[in-house]
Amino acid sequence: MESQAYSPYRILLVEDDPAVARSLQAGLEHAGFSVTWKNNGAEGVAYARDHNPHLVLLDVRLPDGSGFDFCRQIRQLGLKLPIVMLTVQREETDKVLGLEMGADDYVTKPFSLRELLSRIRAQIRRAYGEYASSQGRLLYVQDLVIDQAAGSVRRNDQPLNLTPTEYKLLVYLACHPGQALSRTQIIEALWGHSPDADAERAVNVHIRRLREKVEPDSNRPSIILTVPGIGYRLVN
Repeated sequence: MESQAYSPYRILLVEDDPAVARSLQAGLEHAGFSVTWKNNGAEGVAYARDHNPHLVLLDVRLPDGSGFDFCRQIRQLGLKLPIVMLTVQREETDKVLGLEMGADDYVTKPFSLRELLSRIRAQIRRAYGEYASSQGRLLYVQDLVIDQAAGSVRRNDQPLNLTPTEYKLLVYLACHPGQALSRTQIIEALWGHSPDADAERAVNVHIRRLREKVEPDSNRPSIILTVPGIGYRLVN
């Protein structure tokens, strides 16, 4: 079920519908990606663990469990690769749940290949492009140290296990200390598309998850503050 075409970026597709999977695989390979297809979550998690692809496309409904649970398992392995959920659900709770489990983005079926490619390329640019480039400098946020060359965040020499989106969000905030950043600015900087209500809610979820990892007390934030009516502000 693996593509033989070479590409610098390898995508793991976890989808149980053979017709959908073959269509997606053909379209992604035509766009220049190397694609590995797994038809159940357990095999997908094992492949991600053993081969560390650049990005995972993960269907929510799989024969051996929920894609949300498999997303959480991938994160528990310490893998920081981008995860894009494929879902037929349009309810806000399902999208929020995917983000809670560590997903970076989601695409609701039916979707166009063009839309999916746009989301994939945006995630790859931000995971392996400008946010992961060799800026080679450290950012200091209170007692946090952000090493942009290594793509890591530490507190007292202990690494924090951030997802790619959480890391990018923290870097973006840290590069604009003290500035009130709107959700629109954050969406355009991190995802590269125009904001909508779902995207704004996604920002709120990622902020909450990031606070849980970087704030001494996430119930009383002292690093990432809410600016009512605008968005968020980082206190250095």
